[in-house]
This record gives sequence, structure tokens and C-alpha cells, in this order.
Amino acid sequence: MEQQSFIKFTSRRSVVFGTNAMVACSQPLACQAGLEILKKGGNAADAAVATGMFIKFYFNLHRPELVEIVFVYFMKQEQRRSPSKLTLEYVRDKLGIIQNNIPYKNINASTIPGAAAGWVDCVEWFGSGKLSLGEILRPAIELAENGYPVSEISAWQWKSEEEILRTSSPNGGDMLIDGRAPKVGEIMHMPNLARTFRELSEKGKDGFYKGRIAEAIVELVQSKGGVMTLEDLSSHATTRVEPISIEYKGVRVWECPPNGQGITALMTLRILEILQEQGKIPNLNSLEHNSTQYIHALIESLRLAFADTQYYVTDPDVHHVPVNELLSKEYLIKRAQLFDASKSSIDVQKGSPVNSSDTVYFSVVDREGNACSFIISNYVGFGTGAIPKDCGFTLQSRGSGFVLEKGHPNCLEPNKRPYHTIIPCMVTKGDELLLSYGVMGGFMQPQGHVQVLLNLLHNNLNPQTSLDAPRICIGPGVPRNPLNPSYHTSTIFAEEGIDQKVIDELNQMGHEVELVKGWDRVLFGRGQIIERRIDEKSGKIVLAGGSDFRGDGMVIGW
Repeated sequence: MEQQSFIKFTSRRSVVFGTNAMVACSQPLACQAGLEILKKGGNAADAAVATGMFIKFYFNLHRPELVEIVFVYFMKQEQRRSPSKLTLEYVRDKLGIIQNNIPYKNINASTIPGAAAGWVDCVEWFGSGKLSLGEILRPAIELAENGYPVSEISAWQWKSEEEILRTSSPNGGDMLIDGRAPKVGEIMHMPNLARTFRELSEKGKDGFYKGRIAEAIVELVQSKGGVMTLEDLSSHATTRVEPISIEYKGVRVWECPPNGQGITALMTLRILEILQEQGKIPNLNSLEHNSTQYIHALIESLRLAFADTQYYVTDPDVHHVPVNELLSKEYLIKRAQLFDASKSSIDVQKGSPVNSSDTVYFSVVDREGNACSFIISNYVGFGTGAIPKDCGFTLQSRGSGFVLEKGHPNCLEPNKRPYHTIIPCMVTKGDELLLSYGVMGGFMQPQGHVQVLLNLLHNNLNPQTSLDAPRICIGPGVPRNPLNPSYHTSTIFAEEGIDQKVIDELNQMGHEVELVKGWDRVLFGRGQIIERRIDEKSGKIVLAGGSDFRGDGMVIGW
């Protein structure tokens, strides 16, 4: 099948409704895997793992490996640490890396894989207890063995990283067909990944962190100048954390805490609320959606938030992160004073909150009202692109999120978690779930969270049109890393569909706006939403779902 241009014609998607359960994902077959588990009696956690495992084998691209996994289950988070022998001195002196980050494709950018443990723990901690891990993983295993047709956007992304897979390890053939990326609609088999999943289902975490798979990972890493050890893998444990949240316009927005960047979205929302309260901008309900004034307020609030979080967010187990201070209204009122309604503030710097100074997101909601907001990622395509022998997955490159600058809170240190981009989200109203949603895509994620939520709360858009609406992205965005010293949130990327007059007016205010079209719209991420409503007449729960047209996905409910 010939690859078509990205969205050549005007199209639309309807909101999908259900009353029992729902799965929203960027891959239709993964939705079906999750729904199959729900219909067998599994709950949201069981279905989320089934969906996530399917995605792992399906993509191994812009979502793959047994990679980073973060999920909110009303909430849990798992993240990996750097190897115990990986130090700043080793990276500088032994590897000769002079830039401010470990390059994405360098094997030392791979931290300890954590998703395998996260899946097992998710089922153990939150699962229904009605299905075994083997039963939950069966849909992914069978499809990996029997083969699946590759969808359009995935094929395009796969092709863009074909050379990386061929050259990053001797085992690139695990994820290629005759040395090339699979074409649209072509059947892809992944028997080695199926074997990996079987070992995980039969042996639990020991099937991944000890024995054949662990040895293959360490052998590959060390053969390419890495310092990961078998002990690093065998000692890995999932970290459970408490979510952070704020009230905004009558709802509570929940995000994963640092070392994740969810705090960026919360700070942005609170700054926007302050600007409205102070009359520096009109109530967003009265502003035209994606008008010049609307987008300017959004850009400036995001800049203020990123200026702080790009510096302060790190592993809180190693360095204190002033979360309460960063989210305090008193501090953000001071930050909001930097807002100028008439012009851009390109060079905004971090404040002092303390006195003394390609990713997949999906959502599952079950009939009991449990919800799982779930995200997995390799970071920048296939991560390092390196595939351990006979394992069928690439090693991620999350370690490139460290800053190689002595004294910086996010500086590389052994057994430390780097600044993390992937953030699922939930919104509650009172004691009830309102939304389980997320927008994947590197540093676009908090920006997407804010824009989609504003679409729902202020612009009266439904879950699907909230995702469909054109977005903006400040800074380098998905393909490039804003954690280096040359990073500035000066460039604003505007998605096709934003009025040219608005773009011209923003440029006149001092913004540097670039219009993004076609396949490059991947920059703006891909989101999924499940909204939980109550039918006024019957009192029944109604689930309403949307899936981003920028991805291949869909929503399934019943």
C-alpha cells in the first residue's frame, strides 16, 4: 500500500460513548486487546497492562522497548535510575562527551529499564485478581507471533529511523523486514519480543531482570562502552509516589510529581488563573479560542513555568525539589508580575521559589469506575536504537535527560532518575473522576495537557474536538532537547489551522512563530481522553472518549 500524504482531506471523528468501560489508545489493535481483558472480568489496571504490552511489540518506535512507564491509578509511577557506575567524570573523561547532555543514541543514555517491573507491579497492586499475568499478556504475545499490519503514521515514523536500527546494534533485523522498515499495511512479525513477553509472564520480574534477558542487555551495553551491570538490573524496584495537584476553575488536576514535568502544567494553569483574577487578561471564557490574546497568555504562562521546572525538576530522592513552593500562589503571583499583555518575554529566567536564594499515551476506565491514565516511551523514536540479542526491543535513551553540568540539580549522578518528560493526567470534581487523559510528545506534554484542558473547560469543546483543535508548542519541542544551555523558549510552533492573522500579530508582539504543516505535525503530540459523565435522567454513568487524529488510534467503549 502506498504511503499517503498526511491528512490530504478534511476529516472528522465523533465522540465515542459507552456505559460499561472504555479504552482510548493511538493503536486500534491495542484498544481491542484492552477491551478483551475488560470483557473477561479484568479491571482498568489489567486492561492497561494488556494494552501497554501490545503497544510495546506493535511499535517499538516512538513508544517501544520495555521502556519508561508512568501511570496514574487514582496513582502510581515507575521510573528508572542511572547505572551505579555512570558518573559525570566517566562521561566527560572516558567517553569524551563535551555537550551538556548524553547524546540520544549513545548507549549510556539508556537508564535501567523499568517498564517490565511496572507492568507486573501494576497487575499485582491494582489488578482485579481474576486474571493471571499470562492471560493479560496473551493478546500481545499472539499478535507478535502471528504478525500484524503496520498502520500509516507508524510506518512513516519507522521509516525515519530505519538507519538507526540497522547501525545501533548487530540485532536490528529484529525490528526490520529484509533490512528495511515495514511498509504501510505490511505484516510485521516479532517472535523475539513474543519470547521476551512469555518469559515475563511465566517468571514475573525475574524473567526480565535476571537470566537471559538481563545478560543480553548488559552484554550489549558493555560492548558499546556502557557501564550497566547485572546487579543494576537485579536490584531495580518500582517506586510508588504521591501525585501532586491544584484546584483550577472548580476541578482538581492531578499530575505525577518530579522527577516528571507534570508540575509544569500545574504551574501554567495557576499562573493563567492568577492573570484572570488580576484582570491582566480577560476571563478565558470570553476570549476567542486560539485568538492572539488567548495564545499570547498561554505562551507567556508556559514560559514562566518552564523557566523554573527546567532547572528545579530532578530526582527528589537525590536533591530537594521545592514542589510546594513552586506551586504556591504567593510565589506564582510574583512570577505573574513578569507578564506583559503587549509583548513577548523571550528571555524570562528561573525564579527563586525558596527563601535564601516516539511515546504512547492511553487511558482505560472500567465499569467499577476505576481509571488508569498510562504512558510509555522510549524517548526520541527508538531511543538508543540498540537491540539486545534475541530480545526484540530497543533500549531507551532517558539518560539524555540529565544535565552534564556540575552543581546543577539535574546533573548526572549514579543511581539517579533524570528529568522525565512523560506525564499522564487525571482530573477530578469533588470525589469523582472527571477526566483520564494525556498528550504524548516530549516537552509538548505539559503544553498539550494545558491546551486540551482549557479547550474542555473554557471553550465548551467535547473530548474529540478538544483534541482536534490546532495547538501551539513553545521551544524546540519533540525532536530536539531543550535541556541544553542553548535552549530558549523563543520559537513558537503554530499548527496548521491557526489563523495567519493571529500568527502575524504574535510576530509583531515579538514572538518568533513558525507554521507547521503535514507530517511535521507530530511535533504537537497525540492525545487520548475519556470523560466520565452522569446521565441526568437515569443517573447512569456515561463514558465519552476522544482519540487524536494526529495518531492512528481510536476509542472503543461498550
